Amino acid sequence: ERILPCELVQGAPLPSKKNERLPYRINGHLAFWVTILVIFCFPYIDDESRLQFTTAPLHHLYTYYGDLALAAIAWCTILSTYLYLKSFAPNALLAKGGDSGNAAYDFFIGRELNPRWGSFDWKEFCELRPGLIGWAVLNMAFVVAQKEKLGYVSGSMMIVNVFQFLYVWDAQYQERAILTTMDITTDGFGFMLVFGDMAWVPFTYSLQAKYLVDHDPQLGVYSLAAIVLFNFFGYSIFRGANSQKDAFRRDPNGEHVKDLQYLQTKRGTRLLTSGYWGCARKINYTGDWIMGLSWCMVCGFESIVPYFYAIYFCILLTHRSIRDDHMCHEKYGDDWIAYKKVVPYRFIPGII
Repeated sequence: ERILPCELVQGAPLPSKKNERLPYRINGHLAFWVTILVIFCFPYIDDESRLQFTTAPLHHLYTYYGDLALAAIAWCTILSTYLYLKSFAPNALLAKGGDSGNAAYDFFIGRELNPRWGSFDWKEFCELRPGLIGWAVLNMAFVVAQKEKLGYVSGSMMIVNVFQFLYVWDAQYQERAILTTMDITTDGFGFMLVFGDMAWVPFTYSLQAKYLVDHDPQLGVYSLAAIVLFNFFGYSIFRGANSQKDAFRRDPNGEHVKDLQYLQTKRGTRLLTSGYWGCARKINYTGDWIMGLSWCMVCGFESIVPYFYAIYFCILLTHRSIRDDHMCHEKYGDDWIAYKKVVPYRFIPGII
């Protein structure tokens, strides 16, 4: 993040300082590919002191999976404690709701909005780099482990790796879009996000690939093809909706969004009422969940274990939508009520 070339971009206006924006170094996409390059061109010195390159010993990640998860949790606890103490520094910009006076709650939810070391932004870095890229790397380790255990790599293992590799790649490629999300603009950076970013994501989201190391459901070609189509249906909704909203926020008069309808609020902002966002208020969550369900489906239907992600993610997205609805009602007042009349559905048009 510090060394690689980057694009310097300005974030969203700070909540209490409308004319002030923080700069961000956007190079997650490059960092992602550099990481992959190092894995497949791993340098080492042989017995005769010659420099050679090989594939990194990924099987160790499978062997020490539990130890790595425990170490990640310990690191998250240490970092969260540091960030909590750092938030008491003079002039620290606190997140709304992060300064409740309840130490345990504030530690968990996060007091400071954008904790930084100079220009290094802890929250933006942790949101995309260690956890997401680590998730993709763990999945690769499970491919190696399955090959060693079963003697082959199953179709399900390859497909879930491709699905989740593309998901991680997409997040890195669209890095600047995260700057307008609530995680960056509204939420404090406490244990909840720190743990979620660097422990929960890599070690829970890789559950399907880990399950497949020992359990090949032996799905047929047509079953796998149907799951692939289902995944890309979800991706088209997820990426299309997020890209449309991000483009509209950056330039409402842009070529691809200038004809979209919207509701003008008293705050001066605009709420989209057409396109993807005219279908449902959280249509992007729907696409995201469809992708997650497809990852589980490649594991077959003999165990509920790999479906933990789809179940958990449904609960998470439902909770987040309720929280977002409450925050938007506080933010927009009567305009939000009017908006919900125009776009009455939350997830699925005509249903819910």
